[in-house]
Amino acid sequence: MSNRLRKLSFSTLMLWGGMFFLYAPMFILVFYSFNESKLVTVWGGFSAKWYGELFRDDQILDAVATSLKVAFFASTMAVILGTMAAFVMTRFARSWGKMTLSNMITAPLVMPEVITGLSLLLLFVHMADLLGWPAERGMLTVWIAHSTFCAAYVAVVVSSRLRELDMSIEEAAQDLGATPLKTFFHITVPMISPALIAGWLLSFSLSLDDLVIASFASGPGATTLPMVVFSSVRMGVSPKINALATLIILIVSFIAFISWYLARRADKRSRMVSD
Repeated sequence: MSNRLRKLSFSTLMLWGGMFFLYAPMFILVFYSFNESKLVTVWGGFSAKWYGELFRDDQILDAVATSLKVAFFASTMAVILGTMAAFVMTRFARSWGKMTLSNMITAPLVMPEVITGLSLLLLFVHMADLLGWPAERGMLTVWIAHSTFCAAYVAVVVSSRLRELDMSIEEAAQDLGATPLKTFFHITVPMISPALIAGWLLSFSLSLDDLVIASFASGPGATTLPMVVFSSVRMGVSPKINALATLIILIVSFIAFISWYLARRADKRSRMVSD
């Protein structure tokens, strides 16, 4: 009994230690976002003025809008490309071509972002010299770059779901007269929709958080939020960045709570139906 209590207390201690290590910096950041002083490490009294300064900063607001636009369109394109790649990885017969394509699709997962960003930069420069497009790097080139590396994550998520599907359902639909395209949209897509949503959300967060690839692919007319934050930190941490980070933490926590609540509600309904 004493050994069990000792083991339980050790596990509890490790749990709280890990939670403190992860969340203590966030609580400190939220606390100092209400600091009156311009010096982020010196407490000058409670004030919410930096939130007002944040919403009056056009550079940060434009960067937020740019990041959200790029993340939305990049995650959407990544889902399309990743789903196509996942079908090739799971439905085509085993061959050297399929193995090569699978390795090329999953390469961005292990490739350093510096290498990916540099290669995309060289690609855009050579295309501009040979074809005259893109004339300048901006939101379009960032969108292409983010779609490229996010598609690999979507392909892995969707392919794992496709391997679990029962193909007899699709075959039965085609035997009843459905075309392959109709079978895909009416049978396959609903069954893999959780993986598609998960891949879209993962791509959205990766694109919104990316700094390295966006730095290589963007130009003067397209500055994402991580780039603005990084440039601000190099010149000295501004309390406005603390306020921005606090708002991001609040939004993410709210979305996580809503997701947890909906999942818990769906689980209760499924248990009631099964009982």
